[in-house]
Amino acid sequence: MRNKTSKNNEAGGQRVIVGLVQHPCSPYPEENLKKAAQGIGEAVQRGAQIVSLQELFRTEYFCQRENRAHFKLAEAIPGPTSEALSSLAKRHKIVLVGSLFEKSGEGYFNTAVLFNTDGQFIGKYRKIHIPNDLKNYYGESFYFSPGDTGTPVFESPYGRIGLQVCYDQWFPEGARALAKAGAQIIFYPTAIGYSLPSPPRGRGVGGEGEDELDAWITIQRGHAIANGVFIAATNRVGKEDHIEFWGSSFVVDPMGRVLVKGSPEKEEVVTTECDLSRINEVRKDWPFLKEC
Repeated sequence: MRNKTSKNNEAGGQRVIVGLVQHPCSPYPEENLKKAAQGIGEAVQRGAQIVSLQELFRTEYFCQRENRAHFKLAEAIPGPTSEALSSLAKRHKIVLVGSLFEKSGEGYFNTAVLFNTDGQFIGKYRKIHIPNDLKNYYGESFYFSPGDTGTPVFESPYGRIGLQVCYDQWFPEGARALAKAGAQIIFYPTAIGYSLPSPPRGRGVGGEGEDELDAWITIQRGHAIANGVFIAATNRVGKEDHIEFWGSSFVVDPMGRVLVKGSPEKEEVVTTECDLSRINEVRKDWPFLKEC
């Protein structure tokens, strides 16, 4: 299920190939950027026209503890990470979704950014739902303010794109707002996994660990079905302090069908074709968005 591509895509057409890059992160930002760049290159070799990176891809998931030293990781837009992403988008002539710890005059935010095929900055979305769950190592409220950008939809050569970030995926309002505003594909850069040091209980069939992963996929499939849109979630892998990230980056269509799904453990790139004409086809039979 990990390498689905098509040769029938044309810029501006109804069919687009989406690539998701999942990888472990080290304490070294430049090393993480290199991994991301390699993954982008691999996705492009497979024909990807839109590529999404994972949440806070350039750093480890530092929100597992409250440490003011981590604010040094924040940067402005434009800044080093956004400039690097712009360069990658331009070099490969792709639409690129990234994620970073943003510092601005308004405060600090967990921000998704979008770049066009010529490297131009299209826009950004600041994460609205900020988890305050330090006991389970998701203490983001210490670092980030709730986003103030609303839920904008961005025009790109390969369709209308909506952005959300990780914890937003558990709430229906964002996906609904984006779909009503015309989004065709909603991207969720993500960092989620099992809390450690206790090993995931019953990760086998029917176990609690599997239930958590299944719930994560199921709720986003629900967003796709309820709104008649494509959903793409990119998640990191590997162990960092108290979290084992479960990867499993995936794309689903407007019927909620999983088109491609990555490994729960391995660094890899997944690609798949999204036929955007399916949106109107599905909405004719399942007019949930029209009747809401």
